[in-house]
Amino acid sequence: MSELKVVGVVGAGQMGAGIAQVAAQAGYAVVVTDVAEAPLAKGKQTIVLGLARLVKKELLTQAQADDVVARVTFTTELKAHEGSDFVVEAATENEGLKGKIFADLDRVVRPEVILASNTSSISITRLASTTKRPTSFIGMHFMNPVPVMKLVEIIRGLQTSDGTFATTRTLAERLGKTTTTSKDHPGFIANRILMPMINEAFYALLEGVGTAEDIDTTMKLGTNQPMGPLALADFIGLDTCLAIMNVLHDGIGDSKYRACPLLRQYVDAGWCGKKSGRGVYVYA
Repeated sequence: MSELKVVGVVGAGQMGAGIAQVAAQAGYAVVVTDVAEAPLAKGKQTIVLGLARLVKKELLTQAQADDVVARVTFTTELKAHEGSDFVVEAATENEGLKGKIFADLDRVVRPEVILASNTSSISITRLASTTKRPTSFIGMHFMNPVPVMKLVEIIRGLQTSDGTFATTRTLAERLGKTTTTSKDHPGFIANRILMPMINEAFYALLEGVGTAEDIDTTMKLGTNQPMGPLALADFIGLDTCLAIMNVLHDGIGDSKYRACPLLRQYVDAGWCGKKSGRGVYVYA
């Protein structure tokens, strides 16, 4: 495949904006699409604020930050990806939505272009089946926040070609990331291990084993994690955590992956974490 010059990103949320930022910082032209102007404006603001923090830390000059922003195009037109050389989908963790995006993208991008999903748990093989290019389809799971976290988990679908894998790994490395490779199993590596821990923390909270603060402090200081599992769940989004637990439970069929009723209840109440202003904790 020829040298990649334009990276497309579908979805201007926290993950999509982060992917766009690191790609633009690496020198790529970036095209970001979303369904409306409001999320695009918010995504651009996320990038601007992220770069401002780097300028404040003297890791970038203001001129360099301005150049990064100038390399990113924001549009509601999916057909803008006609010129993209590699496209990463970063929409909500919903298989139906992602499948529709990829079916539409498949008709827009050139035949040789690789399509990647930033899904954190959904089957890459199934998502690939929504396109006519399953050999050029792959999972590219960035960690949140993308500009800070060094890992990209690469997931090969059943039909993913060696060339697609090699191109994707090279791109991730050029974005300054370390890569790991996972088989296409529910939750992959990261969330197969992380989400049951978060779910168990909710059970401990439900059963009154400790307060949220005690549970988080015990895990933070006792296992040397940067934040406790309940605070992390709020940061990720409780709705996303629930969606991943459902994928694990449905895909593996073991009762140990059953989502905690308290987690379901919080999501039913609209308490989805930091993004909604309330989760396990209350945010200003």
